[in-house]
Amino acid sequence: MKTSERVANLALAGLTLAPLVMKVDPNLNVILTASLTVYVGCYRSVKPTPPSETMSHEHAVRFPLVGSAMLLSLFLLFKFLSKDLVNAVLTCYFFVLGIIALSATLLPAIRRFLPRHWNDDSIKLHLPYFRSVEVEFTRSQIVAAIPGTFFCVWYAKQKHWLANNILGLAFSIQGIEMLSLGSFKTGAILLAGLFVYDIFWVFFTPVMVSVAKSFDAPIKLLFPTADSARPYSMLGLGDIVIPGIFVALALRFDVSRGKENRYFRSAFFGYTVGLILTIIVMNWFQAAQPALLYIVPAVIGFVAIHCIWNGEVKPLLEFDESKTEAASTQEEDRTSSGDEKPSKKVE
Repeated sequence: MKTSERVANLALAGLTLAPLVMKVDPNLNVILTASLTVYVGCYRSVKPTPPSETMSHEHAVRFPLVGSAMLLSLFLLFKFLSKDLVNAVLTCYFFVLGIIALSATLLPAIRRFLPRHWNDDSIKLHLPYFRSVEVEFTRSQIVAAIPGTFFCVWYAKQKHWLANNILGLAFSIQGIEMLSLGSFKTGAILLAGLFVYDIFWVFFTPVMVSVAKSFDAPIKLLFPTADSARPYSMLGLGDIVIPGIFVALALRFDVSRGKENRYFRSAFFGYTVGLILTIIVMNWFQAAQPALLYIVPAVIGFVAIHCIWNGEVKPLLEFDESKTEAASTQEEDRTSSGDEKPSKKVE
């Protein structure tokens, strides 16, 4: 773990806990928390081997449509069913997901203090009555799941804003770490679709705001305010994860070329600028704003201007992580079979 990443982790933890002991401006809290979460998630996404599963153009096109169907379904559920019943079912669902996400987030910090064979040796179990379903895990994952389980129990009982935020941060970091767009073309298609999706459901219908207020689950971050009429400012996890996976792609693109965070800096700066614009407009009009309306043009715009300035539009558009995965697999096969030719030494 790099020093900058370690500092970002500590800063994010301190900022999350700070409202318990001191007054923190909610606008500043939103900007810093979201930006630090993206930063941490991006660096965690950089791994020795490229991701094996990437999003295709077709998936990127369908994503806003599927998201719209899910959003409308939730709106109708809250409208025609008891809000308490819907939230009780969702709490059970996110209880399980929370344990998985939180344990996966804590695992890198915990595994360093455990015996090596606990990290390497896997345990395989077959579920009773479902013998075809196999579950594989390590002892380290079990240890990491212990604090995650206690924390999720606290969340289910109290629904405290701090518990909500910690689970939300774990979901966001895992989302950015695990999801891959594959290419910048796919990323542009996805962000453009969700740009329209966010504008439509916030400005032209009451659906998005209604679901966000009714949905009592860690799908949003809550930031305490001094206003009794509006006790919390909210930021949806989608406004962190969706742009975050594009910023993470920019970082992995830099790493694949051996460059020092050139396009990552542009993408990350664009995300921060877009978030600041969202807060400014929200306070100016005193109304909920679709954050992706400002974040998407800022992120794509900063990266586009940077690559045009450097004359590197073609290599950026041709970058494809799925091809990188195939190339690295072939290289490993040649190395293991002994077919690799010895490299010449350059004096």
